[in-house]
Amino acid sequence: MRRYQRIKWRLLLARVGAVAALVALIFLGGPPVWQATLTALSLIFQLLFAVSFIIVPSAALFWFLARGRTYWIFPDETGATRDDYRGNPEIVENAERIVMLLKGVKDFKRMGGEAIRGLLLCGPPGTGKSYLAQVIANEAQVPFAYASAPSFQTMFIGVGNLKVMRLYAKARKLAKVYGACIVFIDEIDAIGMRRQGGGGGGAGFFGMGAGTGLLNELLLQMDPPNIDGSKRAKLLRTLGLRRSKAERPAVLTVAATNLPHALDPALLRPGRFDRKLWVDAPDYDGRVDIFQYYLKKVKKDDTLTAEKAALDTIGYNPAQIKHIVNESVVIAHQRGAAAAGYDDFRAAMETYEWGLKQPLRSMSDEEKRNVAYHEAGHAVAQYLLKPHERVWKVTIIRRGGALGLAATKPTRERYNRSDSELLAAIQVCLAARAAEEEFLGKKLNGVASDLQQATQLAGAYLGLVGMGDDLFSFRAVGAGAEAIRTLRPKINELLKEQMAQAKALVRERAEFVHAIAEELLQRGDLTGEEIEDIFVRLYGHARPELPLIVSRTSADAARQAAPAQEPLEEEPGALSEPGEDEEAGGDGRGDGDEGDADGGIDDDEDGGAGAGEDGDGNGDGDGDGDVGRKGEDDAFDRG
Repeated sequence: MRRYQRIKWRLLLARVGAVAALVALIFLGGPPVWQATLTALSLIFQLLFAVSFIIVPSAALFWFLARGRTYWIFPDETGATRDDYRGNPEIVENAERIVMLLKGVKDFKRMGGEAIRGLLLCGPPGTGKSYLAQVIANEAQVPFAYASAPSFQTMFIGVGNLKVMRLYAKARKLAKVYGACIVFIDEIDAIGMRRQGGGGGGAGFFGMGAGTGLLNELLLQMDPPNIDGSKRAKLLRTLGLRRSKAERPAVLTVAATNLPHALDPALLRPGRFDRKLWVDAPDYDGRVDIFQYYLKKVKKDDTLTAEKAALDTIGYNPAQIKHIVNESVVIAHQRGAAAAGYDDFRAAMETYEWGLKQPLRSMSDEEKRNVAYHEAGHAVAQYLLKPHERVWKVTIIRRGGALGLAATKPTRERYNRSDSELLAAIQVCLAARAAEEEFLGKKLNGVASDLQQATQLAGAYLGLVGMGDDLFSFRAVGAGAEAIRTLRPKINELLKEQMAQAKALVRERAEFVHAIAEELLQRGDLTGEEIEDIFVRLYGHARPELPLIVSRTSADAARQAAPAQEPLEEEPGALSEPGEDEEAGGDGRGDGDEGDADGGIDDDEDGGAGAGEDGDGNGDGDGDGDVGRKGEDDAFDRG
């Protein structure tokens, strides 16, 4: 190092000597040399002016384009605290640990540790990922930068890289002042997608940040070398007076994404995103906590309680809960009430999930009767075949794209389903067609989404969760559509069998179907409580216990597969050794699988085992996390 500094000093002295010699020669040369020197300097200045005339506008343009669309929030500028983040105490606990590290980053480094550099927040939209990052920054009393990943993408190559460089340069400068700094990048999958082999990128001068160049710059800025680039440090290095090692400022990058599986592996390695937090929709207790927080801020009557609202909003995220509470107040205000009630809350939920009421006044009485019996078939099957759910609403008034619908809500949060429940869901889908054939004597085109959902459920029953006579899963080969075509004969057989049972059900409860249809024709819609009152009025008792629903095909196959067991004659004195029966499964459980934790049904994006139909065929089976479809909606498709 010292030898390198000696060489630098020698070069500096040589350059100074050369300049001094040139000045001396010009001074001693007299007026002719002075005139020639002035002429040369004039030409040089003219050339520099011409070059600057070209460069300055381009530099100004790039400076304008490279301005970061970043919002900076400094300590105490936001009121977001840990008490404001409700519904997920485990996430808050993890956030407190990060805050503790940021506050004591110097003590942590003295212990030999390194501050965490990245935190990836994963989860569906509306679960409070960006709000959690604000809470962390405010609790740690450090600056917070909010940036959207798409804002880094530009038309010109290199401009996005400049934005990232400027953002992190400012973050490091603030980290030296405040001790740490947080950079939050929302929707990071926009620039952090997995890179493909063979390169790729923008074409020529235009392109989305020159392909992977923007991602490479982000990778470098998140894990830079330990170099102090300040002017003071550069001067001290030049003079050879720099002796201490450069320290890396504590800059924490917090990113949010809905697609963590699509991110590049280089982003997810330790040293960049060291930690990953899954922020999901809250459970019942979490929703009660969130409702208590928001209901305290509004005027409400005694009919609207946090416990009752939380039971109706299974699957809702905090953003949706806040929206529903606000809409309840809006509806109460529109009707001139001083406080919001449960009816306002229910109306807000229905509008949010299904859309505004749009009655078709030109619909004929016959068509209304068709829709009424269609929805009555759904409602009867839902009421009698789904004990874990309650009928929420049945209507023949148009909402969105559906001429009518029958929706249910779970009575509690459930995470698995049995084969009997899947078959019951298939019968609910087919009950509308069964009611049409039995009581109207015709087939209508409003069952398109019903049949679609029934087919998907039957395909999942036979080819996904192994509830039929085969244990094959088409998920293993990744070809669901092809597998459904292969299983078409078995699926059709299962659907016909369940249709026969659905017809038997509506025939047996014909009075119930007629009563619901007549009430719908008179009133337009019915609540679950009103449907239960109709059943009690007709039969004198509440909903009977659900009988076990089985598939005849599966039952026959199981009986054929079971070998006939003949009693074995034991030889005299032949005794089994202790423990043999247990090892061989003598207690009936030795070789039996205890089942998956989720009951064999994967509640993921495939949603193959989901149930419910809506006006456009997108029931809750699509698994998109849209809580508005969590209650299974059976709708009359406009066809």
